[in-house]
Amino acid sequence: MTGTPATTIVFLLFPGITQLDFTAPAQALCRMPGAVLAGAAASLDPIATDSGFSILPTHDFASAPQADILCIPGGHGVTDALGDTATIDFIARQAAGAEWVTSVCTGAFLLGRAGLLDGKRATTHWGYTHLLPLVGATYEAARIVEDGQVVTSGGVTSGLDFALSLIARIKGDAVAQAIQLAIEYDPAPPFAGGHPDRTPQAITEGLKARVYDAAAARMEAALKA
Repeated sequence: MTGTPATTIVFLLFPGITQLDFTAPAQALCRMPGAVLAGAAASLDPIATDSGFSILPTHDFASAPQADILCIPGGHGVTDALGDTATIDFIARQAAGAEWVTSVCTGAFLLGRAGLLDGKRATTHWGYTHLLPLVGATYEAARIVEDGQVVTSGGVTSGLDFALSLIARIKGDAVAQAIQLAIEYDPAPPFAGGHPDRTPQAITEGLKARVYDAAAARMEAALKA
């Protein structure tokens, strides 16, 4: 009798990554039976995250295994990664052999730069959804959007929802529910918000003015470069 077939899950790592875009889905996916995780970056040097600490890749681009599931996190470092040929080539090469091609948050724009969102329905962080047509995608107002083998998810915490949903697609609902229970993912946020549809307008507008108007403008410039 053979064991559980291995499923290789490769995460792209790059400077300025939002660590929860990576660590949230990784925490769920690593518990999927047969899962083998890899974090691939341009080199094996520590990757500075947005949280004041660094993470170590397990592979560089040349040595990374072929992904069954490719996951592209987001973060403010996406704007620089969009202009890095080695990063975009790695995404395109891995995607060609992957069963699932996925993104969290603004990682969608890296998929798009690699030509993987042309004609696709997709989502991303709410502050950047208006830019999806620049990579050939049609925005769909959903936390998780599946179009063929491509799965995109919204901002940051949606990566955990995406991971559990994908586990259910691959291994069945019971496996995904057991993993959700194991990590005690039973969200009960202190505020009824977290998305502009459910957050007071003044808070949304204030955050956009402080962060996301300028961040989206930088992303737009990088996409048009």
